[in-house]
Amino acid sequence: MYIVRSASIDDLNELYELSSLMTFINLPNDKIELEEMLEASEKSFSNPSPDKEDNVYIFVLEDDEKKNVLGVSVIHARHGTEKHPHYFMKVGNEQKYCNSLNTGFIHGTLKLGVDNTGYTEIGGLVLHPDLRASGDKLGKQVSFGRFLYMAGHMNEFCELTHSELMPPFDHEGKSPLWEAIGRRFLNMDYYDADKLSRKNPEFILSLFPSDNIYQTLLPVEAREAVGKVGKSTLPVKNMLEKLGFVYTNEVDPFDGGPHYRCATKEIKAIRLQKSLPLSTQGFKEENAELRLVQIPSAHRFCCVRLKMVINDQECLLEPGIAKKLGLNDGVTLLSIPCN
Repeated sequence: MYIVRSASIDDLNELYELSSLMTFINLPNDKIELEEMLEASEKSFSNPSPDKEDNVYIFVLEDDEKKNVLGVSVIHARHGTEKHPHYFMKVGNEQKYCNSLNTGFIHGTLKLGVDNTGYTEIGGLVLHPDLRASGDKLGKQVSFGRFLYMAGHMNEFCELTHSELMPPFDHEGKSPLWEAIGRRFLNMDYYDADKLSRKNPEFILSLFPSDNIYQTLLPVEAREAVGKVGKSTLPVKNMLEKLGFVYTNEVDPFDGGPHYRCATKEIKAIRLQKSLPLSTQGFKEENAELRLVQIPSAHRFCCVRLKMVINDQECLLEPGIAKKLGLNDGVTLLSIPCN
């Protein structure tokens, strides 16, 4: 059985290994930074700060038998503040027309934007490569663990939930958009600039061009990266769209990765949450659906993916599974769909 649980400082080494598998904005491949995030996560789960921007929640996917961490996902309770604004490039277009030549063009544009409204941000979704083709949908399980936690703690999060997806990179692992724009205004590598932006993003507003950037002036590879996702991120994009997230016509100012957003209470998994008493009487597997269920645990948060039957009065679970998990009839269980 695989569980999704709140991370602890004891997970540091395994999370560091996972973070090295791919480049993620919200799961840095930096042991010191990861340790700070884990300490903040433990505090957020036990005693969240009233200032949402201070709260980060890290969830891990664990093989319950082998006790090894195989996946991770992250929530930042608030992204985009006065101190650390949300920077983006607005994707638009500008029409040019000449009457005397009877000729016109529509140019795609990018324009730097800043927002300190504040969104809850989900990110840092990593699944060990050995499990990606398992067919068990473990990536969905570790991702949806966040939504189950949010469903039970809505006051800890913002009205809108935001996600930034990774764009395609070239065969050398470089960002085509960064090479076309960012490097011309900051003489540093993409990864160094990305790391700096997490600690002191002010340089983005100070050094980046403030007027429209015409995409027609960019190399083809850079234009084709704007608003697109890499092959490995495509399943995440599809999952978000099914949950109700929509593309905002905003992209990351460094790499052009698309930004997606949804009203938190309208995220499908959260909207279809159920909190019902448990019964082990009358369970029939043919009527069951797969749901992610929060269960009592030594961890501050823990959930498993189970087959359940849901009706208006109760949730039905196979008696043997209920016994294995230490669940008694009558206990109220919070669950969300996770097919």
